[in-house]
This record gives sequence, C-alpha cells and structure tokens, in this order.
Amino acid sequence: MITTNDLKAKIIEGLNLEEITTDDIEDDMALFGDDGLGLDSVDAIELTLVIEKQFGVKITNMAEAEEIFANATSLTAYINEQQK
Repeated sequence: MITTNDLKAKIIEGLNLEEITTDDIEDDMALFGDDGLGLDSVDAIELTLVIEKQFGVKITNMAEAEEIFANATSLTAYINEQQK
C-alpha cells in the first residue's frame, strides 16, 4: 500500500519536476490544468508510464482517466485498489 507522499515523490522524480517538493503538492490539488500542479497531456503519458513501472498498475479504462488522475488522493486510491 502506497501513501500520497510516496506517489508525490514518484511524480516529482518521474517527471523531473526539480523545483517542486512533496510539500508543494496538496493531496487534493488538481494534477492537470492551470488551477493545480499544471501538468499537460505529455505529462499524462509520462505519468502513466511511471505508474506502470513503479507500481505495476496499468490504466486501461481511459473513460475513468480524468477521475483517476484528478489529484494525488484519487490516484493513490486507484493504485492501491489495483494492487490488491
């Protein structure tokens, strides 16, 4: 079972976000868009690959992707649910 801080560290490392720390990313902060972390569609592809490599979890239902990738809390919950 991973924590949101584990996930945030992997996001920072995997996307080379050198100016950001885990404390800068709130658990309910939007990962994409101008109102949150500001990730874009290229980051989404890279983040998907990080999740597959680091946690062994594949995002197969693209219809649910917006909800899964909403914030660190939702993404952590999805990863933990898929790892069961």
